[in-house]
Amino acid sequence: MKKINPIHLILAGLFAALTAVGAFIKIPLPYVPITLQVFFCLLAGLVLGARAGFLSQLTYIAVGLVGLPVFTSGGGPGYVLNPTFGYLAGLIICAFAVGKLAERLTKITITRLFLINLIGILIIYAVGVPYLYLIKNLYLGAEAPLSKVIYGGFLLTVPGDIIKSYIAALVGVKLIPYVKNMLTK
Repeated sequence: MKKINPIHLILAGLFAALTAVGAFIKIPLPYVPITLQVFFCLLAGLVLGARAGFLSQLTYIAVGLVGLPVFTSGGGPGYVLNPTFGYLAGLIICAFAVGKLAERLTKITITRLFLINLIGILIIYAVGVPYLYLIKNLYLGAEAPLSKVIYGGFLLTVPGDIIKSYIAALVGVKLIPYVKNMLTK
């Protein structure tokens, strides 16, 4: 197994912290608030690659689950029963997938990074929306119809995530060469 560069570890910690900060920059909506967590997750995958991007988001989730209030509504092990926890779990998979796809690029362009980011947000929603539905209906007994969950947990938030995906691509196209250069010195 290939060792991870110590600078990657430092950057993974930085992106875990940025994701935590991003949780508190939010626009509250009925089902799922719009935050900057997705932006920093996408950027972590693009800039750090699959392993370190994955590690950054795993660290963020672990810190929140041990009790530090880094999620939008606090923290602690009971947060797994929060209806929006599925989106957080999706961040881990997203960062890995975005990183893996970005690592395979031979030419880094805004368009390619944006398309990779769109795949990343689809992964987050593929985990988050079903989780939201299941927790609301099975655990909380809220009787939330699937149509309302899709509306509140996807349709309301996806336009903002598409914008964040594009901005992450703009930033990523500048940061990727810089970080690669830093890691080769």
